[in-house]
Amino acid sequence: MSGSSGEQAPAYRSILSIRDETARVQALNEHLSTRSYVRGYSLSQADVDMFRQLSAPPADTRLFHVARWFRHIEAILGGPCGRGEPCGRQASKGRRGQPQWSPPAGCPPCKLRLYNSLTRSKDVFTPQHGKRVTWYCCGPTVYDASHMGHARSYISFDILRRVLRDYFGYDVFYCMNITDVDDKIITRARQNYLFEQYRGKQPRAAQLLEDVHAALKLFSVKLHAATDPDKRQMLDRIQRAVKLAAEPLEKAVQSDLPEEVADRCAEVLLQEAKDLLSDWLDSTLGSEVTDNSIFSQLPKFWEEEFHRDMEALNVLPPDVLTRVSEYVPEIVNFVQKIVDNGYGYASNGSVYFDTVKFASSDRHSYGKLVPEAVGDQKALQEGEGDLSISADRLSEKRSPNDFALWKASKPGEPSWPCPWGKGRPGWHIECSAMAGTLLGASMDIHGGGFDLRFPHHDNELAQSEAYFENDCWVHYFLHTGHLTIAGCKMSKSLKNFITIKDALKKHSARQLRLAFLMHSWKDTLDYSSNTMESALQYEKFMNEFFLNVKDILRAPVDITGRFEKWEDEESELNKSFYDKKAAVHEALCDNVDTRTVLEEMRALVSQCNLYMAARKAARRTPNRALLESIALYLTHMLKIFGAIEEESSLGFPVRGPGTSLDLESTVMPYLQVLSEFREGVRKIAREQKVPEVLQLSDALRDDILPELGVRFEDHEGLPTVVKLGDREALLREREEKRRVEDEKRKKKEEAARRKRGQEAAKLARMKIPPSEMFLLESDKYSKFDENGLPTHDTEGKELSKGQAKKLKKLFEAQEKLYKEYLQMVQNGSFQQNSGD
Repeated sequence: MSGSSGEQAPAYRSILSIRDETARVQALNEHLSTRSYVRGYSLSQADVDMFRQLSAPPADTRLFHVARWFRHIEAILGGPCGRGEPCGRQASKGRRGQPQWSPPAGCPPCKLRLYNSLTRSKDVFTPQHGKRVTWYCCGPTVYDASHMGHARSYISFDILRRVLRDYFGYDVFYCMNITDVDDKIITRARQNYLFEQYRGKQPRAAQLLEDVHAALKLFSVKLHAATDPDKRQMLDRIQRAVKLAAEPLEKAVQSDLPEEVADRCAEVLLQEAKDLLSDWLDSTLGSEVTDNSIFSQLPKFWEEEFHRDMEALNVLPPDVLTRVSEYVPEIVNFVQKIVDNGYGYASNGSVYFDTVKFASSDRHSYGKLVPEAVGDQKALQEGEGDLSISADRLSEKRSPNDFALWKASKPGEPSWPCPWGKGRPGWHIECSAMAGTLLGASMDIHGGGFDLRFPHHDNELAQSEAYFENDCWVHYFLHTGHLTIAGCKMSKSLKNFITIKDALKKHSARQLRLAFLMHSWKDTLDYSSNTMESALQYEKFMNEFFLNVKDILRAPVDITGRFEKWEDEESELNKSFYDKKAAVHEALCDNVDTRTVLEEMRALVSQCNLYMAARKAARRTPNRALLESIALYLTHMLKIFGAIEEESSLGFPVRGPGTSLDLESTVMPYLQVLSEFREGVRKIAREQKVPEVLQLSDALRDDILPELGVRFEDHEGLPTVVKLGDREALLREREEKRRVEDEKRKKKEEAARRKRGQEAAKLARMKIPPSEMFLLESDKYSKFDENGLPTHDTEGKELSKGQAKKLKKLFEAQEKLYKEYLQMVQNGSFQQNSGD
């Protein structure tokens, strides 16, 4: 802008004297239009005074000179200047200041939502204390082997726990209990003890038979009382098996056979009748078992087995483990306070929870999880236990819905001293007392199986909130779905009871975990051959990708060669990579939807496979850095889910049998040398045309290396791919490949046989002179002309013109074939063909 700032002042004063604001801005625009905009112009006070009169640039596009200068001055002074407000100059003379900056709008972060049984909806997960999460999980009742139903809950909770800790970054404090005092444990421990005592006495054959018959009578009562058809069928099978096992011993006794024969028969009968005899002994002698240590041996044994099973499944141990037997004093105090708060009452040495009193309180509600089940006497009695539902016990309650907090011990049951006499804890109270002791008046998460919602967890909530006098003992209740076996409920009566050890004999812990990951943790999971086949295929699919990426990364390259120029294909794959990561995050926020996560990961691998295949077809090396980033991300996610052990850097680790040795890093350098040596030998063999060496190279690849868990993949024009895998899987692949090749060979041989047969049949037809071809069909024709063509059928009727015409065509065709045959004989080719 030419001229000094002093020259502008009179012009500005005349403009400022215009009262109408619109006219004033128009005059200012005309004044500015006569001057040119110069960067770095030194502003005068007149400039500032003039533009301070404007609160915003004019909306009229024709006044662009004013608008441009307004923004120019606004930028230099660091912000808009309102009327009467001082404007400080923020730019030094001759320099323009930085324009105003504002952050991008972005998008709101995805929030983790968990399916909360308390609301039966997905709720935003908000822990009480920032990133710290308190979590209590109902553990097993240890009286028998852990089964796939246990695996359903504990693998699912392990996945959820790992995701919260390792993906969302929560500090999870995870508590779990062991129920080692329970009606089932008491009965089983007593029966085992009495049976071993009985067996140790070595009863004589006659006495054993007498006792087995007494046990069968008691068992018949149980059989007739059973209403479930599957259970009746199972009990009937047991009864028949025992009767069948008793027959040889009865014959041995009656025939006075040698003692060793009778002893062998007795041993077989003892094994077969163990359950019947145990039940019978318990009914007659159970009340005499009083030593508490007898009731602790059984749960101690099965707890150890449970921990071994969890370790084999790669389930993280809890941060703290509680046992009912170790928390009896805390349980007694917990019960006492519930009584003191007015929600419990003593009756005949037991203590019951007053559900009517609790439900009528303004501060509490009973049956939060399954209100529709309140009053279900069958469920309530199952929750009380088989030893606690006698008529005497039921009559002690004020209401049928009341449940035992403390049970007075009967003869033959373990007991502890307390204010109400010797007794033992009720089932529901144990979790409340132990969780309350460790986690206080309120916890973030409580977990358990779906079947525990009522009465166990509803009763837990009631008695805990009665103790703490609050209404929020648990904020999020998570319940894992049922497990079925090939569509049926798992039970011994259906003979589909599968222990964790049995399952691990068929499939690895990773394969079982992948099967669980492929289903929602809150829905029913069907453990079947189809389910496991899907998991096996997924594992194989992912493993092949990891092996391919490892092979690419092993290829020698200098440092600068690791960073290659990206083409459109790399940019497209990278965009898909980030899209899939975003989709994975959304799925995990949506109730930890691992099923969708695995599908997104599968889709990402499929895109990588297409990219690598395209590069291989073009004889170009795939981008190492991009594929490594994707493979490391997928490895990281599978580690979070517990499907890959921590020490693996990329993909599924390969270990030596029975050791923790990282087999891959140990043997791969040697295998790489072997592969390169083999490639050199094959090249020489092809150039020198030595097929025997090529056959030996193929035998090394197809027969020898798979036995060692090694796979060589030959690709025309490219280096051999070396992969280390599971020996059994590679042998199955080899057998499948041989089966397919064998089928192809058989089909080829069959086709060749058919072709030879057709050629032989054609040749046989060609040998027949046309004059004789119809003479052989005496069952169709009775008269022929001089050329051998039929004229009459077998009944002596003259053939119609149509029939005669058809036969004439056949005659002419045979005439042509016969001429070809004669020509072949003349040329000598017939003998050669017939020799084949």
